[in-house]
Amino acid sequence: MGANFSSCVCDGDSASTRPRLGDIPESCVALVLMYLDPPDICKLARLNRAFRDASLADFIWESKLPLNYKFIMQKALEDTSAAELGKRDIYATLCRPHLFDNGTKEIWLDKRTGGVCLAISSKALRITGIDDRRYWNHISTDESRFHTVAYLQQIWWLEVEGDIDFQFPQGTYSVFFRLQLGRSSKKMGRRVCKTEHIHGWDIKPVKFQLTTSDGQHAVSHSHLDNPGHWVLYHVGDFVSKNSNDLMKIKFSLAQIDCTHTKGGLCVDSVFICNSDVRKEV
Repeated sequence: MGANFSSCVCDGDSASTRPRLGDIPESCVALVLMYLDPPDICKLARLNRAFRDASLADFIWESKLPLNYKFIMQKALEDTSAAELGKRDIYATLCRPHLFDNGTKEIWLDKRTGGVCLAISSKALRITGIDDRRYWNHISTDESRFHTVAYLQQIWWLEVEGDIDFQFPQGTYSVFFRLQLGRSSKKMGRRVCKTEHIHGWDIKPVKFQLTTSDGQHAVSHSHLDNPGHWVLYHVGDFVSKNSNDLMKIKFSLAQIDCTHTKGGLCVDSVFICNSDVRKEV
């Protein structure tokens, strides 16, 4: 009986001295966290104080930030004091959308991958006939991140062009036009889409193309369809080889067959994102 009692006591003492999750050295936790995606790091930071403190390590978040994040901060943030923040706070700040170039462009980092995303408003694009109200109108809408889109009633010659100079972090990027056939609005609290001006898009496809300052070129063709729904039409892809090189990207869409008119098109924006983000688009 005494032996059994002694055995129980020993087992109890052994259990009380077993290492707990909170006993793992903070430096070891930080090294593990560095290999996880940012959302997973944030989840584990809620486990206990050791994980929370480890998740604040600058080297973890610096590995998640783009190599040229300081250039992105200069573009996105007017408040220069943000440069004094810790790397985790810088990452969190850049994951929020920020307008620049007089509110015609927006930039943010994808929360999961840290990939750069850019949106360019229709007001920053060169649209043939945009100043002639017989053809085009700028309309307000809460369906655009810029709260306004260009609406085409009818035209013979459709051409939309744009460009951007930017230091893209090394990687592959995809370019999209965000378009919708029909003019949507709210009626009695419900979304409705007016389709009376939609015509001419089933005759010939729209030509999309992009070029880069280092000689890359891509072309695609697509018939516009799916009235009443915003669609991302893929223009093409390009590769950035050096995060510190300023690259000019030119993009366009055109339907210049003058044998027929076309109309009923909303042009919202151009979307540029890292290929890792594109998988989620």
